[in-house]
Amino acid sequence: MGKKRIIEKERLLFDNKALAALILPLIVEQFLAVLVGMADSVMVASVGEAAVSGVSLVDNIMVLFTNLFAALATGGAVISGQYLGQKNEKQASRAATQLVWFTTIVAVVIMVIIYCGKWFVLHVVFGQIDADVMRHADIYLMIVTASIPFIALYNAGAAVFRAMGNSRVSMQVAMVMNVVNVAGNAILIYGFHRGTEGVAIPTLVSRITAAVLIIILLCKEKNVVHIEKTFRYRPEWPMVRRILGIGIPNGLENSMFQLGKIIVLSLVSTFGTYAIAANAVCNAVANFQVLPGIAINLAVTAVIARCVGAGDYEQAEYYTKKLIRLGYVSMWAVNIIVLLLIPLILWAYSLSDITAQTARTIMYWHCASACVIWPISFMLPSTLRAAGDAKVTMVISLASMWTFRIVFSYVLAGYLGLGVLGVWFAMFIDWLVRAVCMTLRYKSGKWKLIHSI
Repeated sequence: MGKKRIIEKERLLFDNKALAALILPLIVEQFLAVLVGMADSVMVASVGEAAVSGVSLVDNIMVLFTNLFAALATGGAVISGQYLGQKNEKQASRAATQLVWFTTIVAVVIMVIIYCGKWFVLHVVFGQIDADVMRHADIYLMIVTASIPFIALYNAGAAVFRAMGNSRVSMQVAMVMNVVNVAGNAILIYGFHRGTEGVAIPTLVSRITAAVLIIILLCKEKNVVHIEKTFRYRPEWPMVRRILGIGIPNGLENSMFQLGKIIVLSLVSTFGTYAIAANAVCNAVANFQVLPGIAINLAVTAVIARCVGAGDYEQAEYYTKKLIRLGYVSMWAVNIIVLLLIPLILWAYSLSDITAQTARTIMYWHCASACVIWPISFMLPSTLRAAGDAKVTMVISLASMWTFRIVFSYVLAGYLGLGVLGVWFAMFIDWLVRAVCMTLRYKSGKWKLIHSI
């Protein structure tokens, strides 16, 4: 008991007030992102079905890049956070500077590749699509591709602020970005009737605004971690390799996860219109069901990286358990509310009887799985990544996803005739396998032997 008392009262790197200050803005930020995404989809729908299809096709590509830059940013945040744990603020700032420059250069290269390969994206990646859908996709792609470097800058800046334990900044910047986006959409779509351009231009302007704001704030020397005010980049390859050592495995994991979702969606489409509609509604609701868990997960990376940098694995274990417990409490709270609102949600979507029944069944199962399995399945890997154990989490995640989520989707949905419900069951099995494997890795203690800095 004496040992526990010392951890709680004398050596804690984050007290409850600091954890609340880190987590609450993250929850607000995630909630706004989901809410604005829904508002965007409603406004795009007013332009017409061809516009919705064209925009959604391009957005699938953009989500891939957003996930990639979020993964690279996580690598930088982990390295910067570990240096902060060592109380080496100078090295933490150098890591942040390298992260911002390197991800921006990568993003500019990707932007140029997409512009040069526009025909390939529109005709090969998107396949055979109607001329009207192609026209909308072309317009949207040409405008939002310019936002790729700004997506990278915002993600890098937000990750560095989280590593400092200051998520309020990224929340405030995200609020500005979302207001610019929604207001711009409303003005251009409803006021000037600009169609797809009215969707794309505010997206670009809002991302530029967010990137500029967060980089200006990150340049302030009063921050514990800040970046150099210079337009000259001097690469420090040892530091870049440390960042990529965590960022690349995490990026591959995120990218393959997105690819897996696309493969599974193509399977769902074979079950008919009712299955596509039920799946779409359940995906929208699922975003809210796991929202607090995703927010707390971002906090796990910042907190555990600091503990690992300080060489205090006792605190790393303490905070892992504390944050996972918090994850469970928040997930139960949110999912109980969702369960109570299911009749209202189904009524709001005006679904047919078979679609409503299918969606209701999926939502019940998703609520149960989110409350029981999700926190272990997704929060333990964040502890492992924050300790530098990113390669093992990548291998576990990819092996589980391809074997259980994708293969089992075809087995359960097609061979056993469960339809769209089988696709969701396969996902829950994937979560369970991940949870078991990640727990075994965590219990082995091998993550404590890895040194990223």
